[in-house]
Amino acid sequence: MKNVTQQGFGSESELEEALATPGAGLVEDLVKGGGDLVILGAGGKMGPTLAMLARRGMDAAGRQADAVYAVSRFGDAAVRERLKAANVTVVPFDLIENDDFSSLPDAANVVFMVGAKFGAATNASWAWEVNAALPDRVARRYRDSTIAVLSTGNVYPFLPASSGGASEDVPPAPIGEYAQSCLGRERVFEFGAQERGTKVSLIRLNYAVDLRYGVLADIGRSVQDGEPVSLATSNVNVVWQGYANEVVLRSLVHASSEVFTVNLTGPELLSVESIARRFGTLLDREVTLVGEPKPTALLSDAGRCMALFGYPSVPAETLIQWQAAWLRDGLPLISKPTKWAVRDGKF
Repeated sequence: MKNVTQQGFGSESELEEALATPGAGLVEDLVKGGGDLVILGAGGKMGPTLAMLARRGMDAAGRQADAVYAVSRFGDAAVRERLKAANVTVVPFDLIENDDFSSLPDAANVVFMVGAKFGAATNASWAWEVNAALPDRVARRYRDSTIAVLSTGNVYPFLPASSGGASEDVPPAPIGEYAQSCLGRERVFEFGAQERGTKVSLIRLNYAVDLRYGVLADIGRSVQDGEPVSLATSNVNVVWQGYANEVVLRSLVHASSEVFTVNLTGPELLSVESIARRFGTLLDREVTLVGEPKPTALLSDAGRCMALFGYPSVPAETLIQWQAAWLRDGLPLISKPTKWAVRDGKF
């Protein structure tokens, strides 16, 4: 990662440059593949930089002739223009409103990033439509493609920190309708793999750090604003989004009709109290901690991910320093809190 120190980034463009710069491992895996790539839900928080990363990585792999299609409603015109400038083909399309997907581009490879989380507690049917019903239509449309599916660590049960987090072998036990509908998403794609032979990879992510949003942004902003930080959920996992983007794309090599499943997070199991106090030091703020720590948290073991794809290039301490600098400099934030401390599954 060029010209990036522990002081972080001076602008959104510098941040996006880092998030969209492919590593050697990604390029090597992209050399093994071929064909166009469709990214469904590319207008969300993670999608734009993943699309730009895919385009750059495929170019570096000698796949300039293979297209990268970014499919989304694209309510933000600036996102559309950034993608076009990066030579990504933008396809405005509402996957919920449209029943006919035949106009969507054919592609050998698909990344499915569509999801509904916030508001699921008050509009559960919407969450099930987006997270479980829509995947069936996508799985049928792209039955002959290789599909990487973004899922979530929320499908796992809460576990004590001493467990090291849930491995992929831990049976799902989702709490709340959001997490249940996300398990529904997984099961629908699994059905497509079993019945139609579609190659699928499932990526259970928690939590990506982009600096404009994420668990660290949430905790850091609370400290900066003098708001209390709850210790009820006393431990979290986080991972640099640049690494997360790469793993999503590299998982296509491992996709299988047997369904390849991998947890995507960082190697560190972090203390919320330690994170808050570190932000207090870096931001020169008093830290207010509230709540009694519970014995369990939503934690994932990313050992399989590290074994296959290596360790993230950015450790947690550097992410915290970058996040503090981002907040201190008043750089833009996305007003979509992760609600990482929610324990009842109601988002």
